[in-house]
Amino acid sequence: MTTAVGPDTARKPATMAQALGRALRDAMAADPSVHVLGEDVGALGGVFRITDGLTKEFGEDRCTDTPLAEAGILGTAVGMAMYGLRPVVEMQFDAFAYPSFEQLISHVSRMRNRTRGAMPMPITVRVPYGGGIGGVEHHSDSSEIYYMATPGLHVVAPATVADAYGLLRAAIASDDPVIFLEPKRLYWSKADWSADAPEQVPPIGRAVVRRPATGGRRGATLISYGPSVPVCLEAAEAARAEGWDLEVVDLRSLVPFDDDTVCASVRRTGRAVVVHESTGFGGPGGEIAARVTERCFHHLEAPVLRVAGFDIPYPPPMLERHHLPGVDRVLDAVARLQWESEWTEGSAV
Repeated sequence: MTTAVGPDTARKPATMAQALGRALRDAMAADPSVHVLGEDVGALGGVFRITDGLTKEFGEDRCTDTPLAEAGILGTAVGMAMYGLRPVVEMQFDAFAYPSFEQLISHVSRMRNRTRGAMPMPITVRVPYGGGIGGVEHHSDSSEIYYMATPGLHVVAPATVADAYGLLRAAIASDDPVIFLEPKRLYWSKADWSADAPEQVPPIGRAVVRRPATGGRRGATLISYGPSVPVCLEAAEAARAEGWDLEVVDLRSLVPFDDDTVCASVRRTGRAVVVHESTGFGGPGGEIAARVTERCFHHLEAPVLRVAGFDIPYPPPMLERHHLPGVDRVLDAVARLQWESEWTEGSAV
C-alpha cells in the first residue's frame, strides 16, 4: 500500500542550518520549559542565523540575548535546569566555550551523579565547531576531546541534515547534559528533507554505516563523524579506481560510543582508518583506535591508522586547507594498510 505525500510533507532541499533552526523551534513549541540563551541569539538570530525568528515567536524570556560571558551563560543554565527548565545554550564559536569549562566540569557534568539522580541536568550546549570556513583564531577549533574526556557528558556531532534535526531534538529531550557539536562548514550543506514530517533517525549512542562495503577483497572501514564524514564518502568513491572497497561509518555520537556498529564493520573489512579534524596526539582517534584494537584484534589485517589535524594551534585561514584532513590524505592512509600481506597469502611457512 502506498501512502500519498501531501505538499506540506513533501521532501525538498534544506540546509543543515535550517534543520537545526526548525529543531529548536519545534522543541520550544512542544515544551514551554525549553529556553534558548546565548550571545546574539535573539534579535540577530545568531551568528549563523540558527535561532532566527525564535525571539519573535516565543519572546525574549524564552530566546534570550546574554552578555559576552560564557561562564555566566552556562552557570545561569545550571540554575535554570535545577529549577526544572531545559536550557539550550549557544556558545557561538568552539573556542569561545573555554571560559565556561569550570561550570561544565564542576557542575554540569557532575550534578546528576552528585545527587544520585535526584537532580538531572537537561542542558544542551550547542557548539559550532571545526574548520573549513576561513575563521580567524578562536573561531575554528576542533575541541571534542575535552568533552569526551569529561565523564557525565554526552557528546554528539551530526553530519547530515536529518541527523541535525533528529539528534538536536533528542539532545533537548535528554535529562543528561549534551554537548551538541555543529560542524560549521556543513551548515549550508543540503539534502532533501521534510520539515513537517522529518524522518526518524537512530538515537544518541548509535552509529550508522553511510556507505557499505561490497565485500571486495581489498576492504577497509573509514570511521568518522561530523565534518569529516563527507570527506570519507568522497574518498571511498575515489578509492574504487584503486581497487579498494571502503565502508564509511558515521559515529554520530562520540559519547556514548557505539562499539557494536563500529566493530562489526571492522570485523567485516579487516582494516580501519579513523578520520577527524582534531589533533592526532591525544585526540579522539587514539581512543577509537584503542577500542577497535581491543575488540577486533584477531580480525585486523593491519594496524588501525589515523588521519587527523596536525598537532598545532589552529592555523590562519590561508593555511587551513593544509591542516584539515582531505581526500588525498585519507587515500594515502588507506594505501599504508599493509595490502602487501595479500601477496603472501597461501605461501609456504
